[in-house]
Parts: sequence; structure tokens; C-alpha cells
Amino acid sequence: MLEKKIYLNALYDFYHPLLTDKQKKYMDLYYTDDFSLGEIAENYGVSRQAIYDNLKRTETLLDDFEKHLHLYEKYNKRSELLEQLRHLLEDQDFSKEKALGLIELIENLD
Repeated sequence: MLEKKIYLNALYDFYHPLLTDKQKKYMDLYYTDDFSLGEIAENYGVSRQAIYDNLKRTETLLDDFEKHLHLYEKYNKRSELLEQLRHLLEDQDFSKEKALGLIELIENLD
């Protein structure tokens, strides 16, 4: 469950501008502020099921955005490559060719 929450929060960070105001409010309350479905429903005068359905649709939408745009995947790959480059630059056996190869991989992610 924690892994799913971290993943959805990451997707939300990338794709929240593509969501409606209501989707953003519910996601913020549920995933960031740790409100329960019942608390959100009470605050907005809707059923718990309505909140649940909206969150599930929003989660699916975030997954779909990622499947098409790959922003989170590219961010992770870029971070991994930059970490490799950092270690390479700190290594005694520094290789300019290896560094340039990593830089090329980073540039070609997009």
C-alpha cells in the first residue's frame, strides 16, 4: 500500500496540472493530508462511494498519463544516470568516454 501511495504521489506531482480542481482537491486530501474517505465525503456533502469512485478514476487517469507520456519513468532513468555519472566523476579511474556516453543517454531520454 505504501509503495502504491508513493507511486501515485509521484504521478500526481507530474500530472496534477492535467486534473480538474475537484480531482486535485480529493487527491490532496486523501493522499497528502491523509483524510479518510468519510471525512472527505462529509466535507463536500457527497457519499463515501462518490469520493472512492472519483479517486479510482483519477488514479486510472494518472496511470494513463504515465503510459503515454512516461514523465515519471524518464525522471527515474535520468536520476539513475546522473547518479552513475556522479560516481564516475568521483572514481580514480575516470573515463571521459564513459562520462560522455552517460551524458548522451541522458540527452536522448526525451
